[in-house]
Amino acid sequence: MGMPSDIGIIDLMFGLPIRDYDATYQFLRDAARDKESKEGFKFPAEYMFKGVPYDFGKDGDPVKVTLDEMDRWGIERAMINAGRGDSERALKEHPDRFFGVLHVDPNQGMDAVRALVRAHETYGIKAGSTFPAGNTPQIAINDPQMYPLYAKCIELDIAFFINAGVPGPRVPMHCQHVEHLDEVCWFFPELRLVIYHGAEPWQALACKLMLKWPNLYYATSAFAPKHYPQEVIHYANTRGADKVLYAGYFPMGLTLERIMTEMPDVPFRDHVWPKFLRENAIRVLKLDA
Repeated sequence: MGMPSDIGIIDLMFGLPIRDYDATYQFLRDAARDKESKEGFKFPAEYMFKGVPYDFGKDGDPVKVTLDEMDRWGIERAMINAGRGDSERALKEHPDRFFGVLHVDPNQGMDAVRALVRAHETYGIKAGSTFPAGNTPQIAINDPQMYPLYAKCIELDIAFFINAGVPGPRVPMHCQHVEHLDEVCWFFPELRLVIYHGAEPWQALACKLMLKWPNLYYATSAFAPKHYPQEVIHYANTRGADKVLYAGYFPMGLTLERIMTEMPDVPFRDHVWPKFLRENAIRVLKLDA
């Protein structure tokens, strides 16, 4: 059977048109030390991606052009950052198509915790997230400064998405070592924790930890389908069908055209596809089916 063509796909890393790349990624430009990252890159992991859709939506209403692109490629619903202007309008006007995640910086302490609560009350966000290597200063996945955010997500009954593995931007990696997830899952067994951005080169360790911890999951964000780690595909096809969730990277680094034209070639078994594209997201984020 292969990839189904009649399923309402749920994308767990999605965005509206990026109006100002310089402003959006200034925090990573400031953190970098090499000249190319500071002066040459428009997108901080540009050396890793081809065909970044820089011009997407520049001439139209950002919400409308995004919905049109979703309809074109079979994306029924998408998770977007609740902390950005156009996204706020999308969440309010199209709750049937968009749901929210709030990206937070644990350096902000209780202000970050309060921001999660406000976003949950205002938009009904389904998750929080952070980028350990992108925070300034960096904060490791298992650092105590993260713990109030994890605890609040448990209280709000929402998931938490966290980057793990070597970061694409040229900043240090140690804070995102996959082994740090083990301690968090041990201390917070009620936390639904989802790995973003690959976990490479420790993807085999990520699969082992998902086998160990019931509430640890993996989302395929920032990877073109032809580059999905083979260990993750094997895990999904064997014991991990309920643990691997689809997340794209549009329009940050990939086009939906590239993602969806490569996707049918991913060798998932038939029973994995509906879970990967839709059902796991509904269960882990407690969405309405």
